[in-house]
Amino acid sequence: MKKYLLTLLILFATVLTIKAQQSSADKQQSSGHATSKENLNQDIEQHPEFPGGLKKFYQYLSRNINYPREDRKKKIEGTVFMSFVVEKDGRLTDVFVTKGVSPQIDAEAVRVISASPKWNPGIQFGKPIRVRYNINVNFKL
Repeated sequence: MKKYLLTLLILFATVLTIKAQQSSADKQQSSGHATSKENLNQDIEQHPEFPGGLKKFYQYLSRNINYPREDRKKKIEGTVFMSFVVEKDGRLTDVFVTKGVSPQIDAEAVRVISASPKWNPGIQFGKPIRVRYNINVNFKL
């Protein structure tokens, strides 16, 4: 009887977890941060890339980020988790913060990512595709 109840409890917890994930996906879709099927393709031939690679991208960030004055005074540091779409032509769109540090630091990260030069787009079946890309931007004094 105990095994039966334990199995039933685990099954119930699993159903709740699946429902919560579906609800989260529904909320994300209604908030405008959902990705199309095209963006969800994880088995792409070539992932999007900043011209020159990630090392060059982080150099771009370090040259262009202006640490917010108030956060510098308060010695606020952290990592901003970001998401954006690399379009077929290399532009970055739908830039948003998935986990932030402070309103000022988050806004600076969005500003710099949005102003990024065009990337090399993702490639699937020899053609450019839209791809959602996630990246961390570190703010350290």
